[in-house]
Amino acid sequence: MDIHNVLVVSGDPLPGSKVFIPEEEGYAHAIEIDMNKGIYIDPELINPQPTDFSVGVAGSLEKHPESPNFESDIHFLKKKIEAGAEYIVTQMFFDNRKFFEFEKRCRKAGINVPVILGIKPVSTRKQLTYLPKTFNIDMPEELLKEILKCKNNKEVYELGIEWGIHQVRELMNPGVPVIHFYTMGRTDNVRKIAEEVF
Repeated sequence: MDIHNVLVVSGDPLPGSKVFIPEEEGYAHAIEIDMNKGIYIDPELINPQPTDFSVGVAGSLEKHPESPNFESDIHFLKKKIEAGAEYIVTQMFFDNRKFFEFEKRCRKAGINVPVILGIKPVSTRKQLTYLPKTFNIDMPEELLKEILKCKNNKEVYELGIEWGIHQVRELMNPGVPVIHFYTMGRTDNVRKIAEEVF
C-alpha cells in the first residue's frame, strides 16, 4: 500500500472517562506494540511477518496528564526510542519556549531522533478553554490577551494566522526538520501560514 511511516499513540478516552482504557487484550501504551518484530495481537495469524515501518511516537511538551513529572515523561519517551521509534511528533503548543526546553531535556537524556513540531492555529474564542482542557496545554499570556481583544471569531481566526506565522518563523531559524499542522478539519488558515512562511 506504499505506507512507510506510522505514528503510534494511545487511544482517546471514551466519553465520561479521563483516561484511555484499552479493549481486552489491547495495548495501554505505545511501547507495548512490537509492530516491526512480527508480533501481533491475533495469536492465530498464519505466518506473521515483521514489518519495516518508520515508527513515530508522541512527545508531551507540557507534561502528559498521566505523568507525575517531566522526568518521568522523558524517561518513558526514551524507552519508546530504545524500543525502535525513529521520530517524535509533539503535542500542539503555542509557546515556542516550551519546545526549546523539551528539546534540551531530550538531548540531555540522549534522545537524538528528529522532533516534528505540532502547531495548531487558534481559530475561535471557544478554544481558549477547549484546547487547554482537552490537550493539557497552556496558552501564553501574550496570546491570551490578544484573543480577548478580538471582537469576534473572524478576528480570532486572523490572529491565529498571524501567531502561527510568527511561531513557525521562529521555530524554523534553529533548523527544525519538519512542522506538523493540527488542522482539526480547517485548512485555510494553515494554507495561509504555509504560503507566508514557505
